[in-house]
Amino acid sequence: MRPPRMLRQLMQRRSVLFSALLLLAIAVLAVGAPVLAGADPNEMAVLQRLQAPSAEHLLGTDELGRDVYARVVHGARHSLAIAALTALGAVLAGSALGLLAGFLRRLDAPLMRVVDAMLSFPDILLAIALVAVLGPSPRNTVLALVLVYTPRVARVVRASTLVLRELLFVEAVRALGVRSTRILWRHILPNLMSPILVQLSFIFACALLAEAGLSFLGVGVPPDIPTWGSMVAGSQQYAHQAFWVVLFPGLAIIFSALALQLLGDGVRDLLDPRLQKAA
Repeated sequence: MRPPRMLRQLMQRRSVLFSALLLLAIAVLAVGAPVLAGADPNEMAVLQRLQAPSAEHLLGTDELGRDVYARVVHGARHSLAIAALTALGAVLAGSALGLLAGFLRRLDAPLMRVVDAMLSFPDILLAIALVAVLGPSPRNTVLALVLVYTPRVARVVRASTLVLRELLFVEAVRALGVRSTRILWRHILPNLMSPILVQLSFIFACALLAEAGLSFLGVGVPPDIPTWGSMVAGSQQYAHQAFWVVLFPGLAIIFSALALQLLGDGVRDLLDPRLQKAA
């Protein structure tokens, strides 16, 4: 069975194909962490602290003798889970707000004023403030980041909805007496999947970096839960004598975020008809 035409076009781009394969490898590591890690990420062996990469410890050990490879693999599970839940929550909430604001004129002004107020704060500062109020935990980190990125999605979806609601096919359906909820669900939302999918991939990458930043600052996930950001934060003072303790989790953050951004660019270019015409 041949793959869909759009998927074949997407995979023809080397950067997108490389990004997809890299993300697939990271996802396999995250899902199979209990088996593939080979060691307990929190098991300490002080006598083996700050050992260089070797056959016994593929990526070396940290300041407490914990296996860096095991912590990076388990960190993929926690970091990617937080980023994925954030992206999914922000897209769902932002799409709902954008649809309501763009289609129902009486809700446009009040909803957008709230969105504008939230967008006036820098992302990381708003996330720090929310986590400080809610308390450091994976659930609260996801909730804070969802609140931070929801306005972005709402703005994009609202702008697209404003255009779609004035098109002739929507006017024709409305003239037939179809309810607003059915118009939104059956006629407006399917035509918004392109910008929504692009926002999903971009927010996934942004949330991954934001979680790492919050953990690095000590206001995100508690230190006993291995994430890439908390690994860099906890071991940064030892980087001058054991560079691997920050190098490998840092590379995991960089390559994951880069792969997500490249994949998002590929999806945007494929779904944007103006870029297809230019090509």
